[in-house]
Amino acid sequence: MPRIARRRSAAAVALAALLLGTGAPPAGADHTGVGETPAGSQSVPQLTWADCGTGDAGVAAGVQCATADLPMDYDQPDGMQVRIAVARVPARDQADRIGSLFFNFGGPGAPAVDYLQAAGAGLFGTLNQRFDIIGFDPRGVGQSTPAVDCRVNQETEGITAQPLPTPLDIDVDAFVARMQAYVDSCLANNGAILEHLSTANVARDMDALRAAVGDTRLTYLGFSYGTVLGATYAALFPDRYRAMVLDAPVDAESYIHDPIDYVAEQTAGFEESLGRFFAACAADQVACAGFGGANPSLAYDELIAKAEVTPIPAEGFAPDPRPVTADDIRLATLQPLYSKRFWGLLGLALARAANGDGSLVRALVDSYYGRRDDGTYDPSRDRLFTISASEARFPRGDLQPYLDQGAEAWERFPHFWFSSGYTDIPWALWPIRDEDAYGGPFAVPPSAPTPLVVATTHDPATPYRGAQRLVQDLGNARLLTMDGDNHAAYGGNSACVDAATETYLVDGTLPEEDTVCPQEVPFTAHEQVPDEALSAVAAVPGAAARTDALTTSR
Repeated sequence: MPRIARRRSAAAVALAALLLGTGAPPAGADHTGVGETPAGSQSVPQLTWADCGTGDAGVAAGVQCATADLPMDYDQPDGMQVRIAVARVPARDQADRIGSLFFNFGGPGAPAVDYLQAAGAGLFGTLNQRFDIIGFDPRGVGQSTPAVDCRVNQETEGITAQPLPTPLDIDVDAFVARMQAYVDSCLANNGAILEHLSTANVARDMDALRAAVGDTRLTYLGFSYGTVLGATYAALFPDRYRAMVLDAPVDAESYIHDPIDYVAEQTAGFEESLGRFFAACAADQVACAGFGGANPSLAYDELIAKAEVTPIPAEGFAPDPRPVTADDIRLATLQPLYSKRFWGLLGLALARAANGDGSLVRALVDSYYGRRDDGTYDPSRDRLFTISASEARFPRGDLQPYLDQGAEAWERFPHFWFSSGYTDIPWALWPIRDEDAYGGPFAVPPSAPTPLVVATTHDPATPYRGAQRLVQDLGNARLLTMDGDNHAAYGGNSACVDAATETYLVDGTLPEEDTVCPQEVPFTAHEQVPDEALSAVAAVPGAAARTDALTTSR
């Protein structure tokens, strides 16, 4: 499913936050002085902080940035280095400061430094009272160097390039050749970093940064793929964290060892979310901008069929006025399903398209692909691919399982079949695996702090049953449930979730077992977007926000 399309504007990072959307140790844990030396490295990296806020919020918060030089290969600590970009927002109450809160928005491949620079503490404003908020761009990502960029046109050459194939029209040889060309471009345009992108190496980097900021134990909040990072850290360093929240959790075992079925389950989650959106539209036509009347599902299929024959004009979107195709509508639909706050935006986009104006759909699909106003593309999707391909155990040497899965997806998933099977083929063609990747077990010993796993019952990108499996695998974990529709729960979706999460991170108190919190975000009409402001919609991130700011989706 979609990856996060990122823009470097303050509006974009604000929207990114919207799309996230045993007991822990005592709150008084010592966080002064130099932390423990991270495993696999010879010394704690030195951080030289300098002011770096860009947006008004970032400047006001006194955001600071630094760069950490860390081993590209932890087996050769004196060899090639990566430069990891780090940003922090100092705690407002320094007298009662607990330590640092590290976060990751997911992806894999979502950056964090841009977000803090523009938004300050942003989503983490309450926690910033007693925590320094620390964001870093994982190796290969964002402002860290080297950064992965396959230098392709995502719409014609990338992993979800159009036209989206079906069993009825796929030319297997031509499709595989296109995917091989994408893989070859990734290999040609990036160097040795491709062999060292695994989540385990990011966890080792995070442990080094924990020590660099002077924390003896890590405090962590990860979203989506960021939960794989958290689970990996907990497995590798069970004695080096004090509190860990895993929101919108990924079933780490499936992500690594059964990725074909993992992607199919995710695709089913988006189909379910689209059905829930249609039902909400039928029940509240005002919120849905009048799209579809009593049968939005039928209206959607009719709109797709119409666009198959005649693309819909999009002259109102000045940066990219190309007409909208049926595939464009399918891809644009995925973006707003991540967050219930954007269901009204989806209804408005579909209603306008049904009336002959595809401008808002064009803005959304350009966001999906990460298309910039100059026609180039953000490489976030390349980073998601190369990171996950370096560790996920997709079968290699035989394409038939992918062709079979593509045909099965066509039968099971009437709207989003393209996300399962055929789109997995680049992973089958990828020749590199990080020899230092970690494949489990993702278990937390009883002596370690209990992670808090936060899951949403109708999360499209990380379905709820995957969260249940992760809790089972962790063993020592507590599940907090939000009943609602969203990819990720923390951050303004539910006062109950926010309070439970913040209490746990501050003083280590877990919510009661089997706690279920209601989502408090209603389905409301989106503000009418004037034509001259449509370019701002293109900044809406698709995943994690983002790219997933968060998501582990394609």
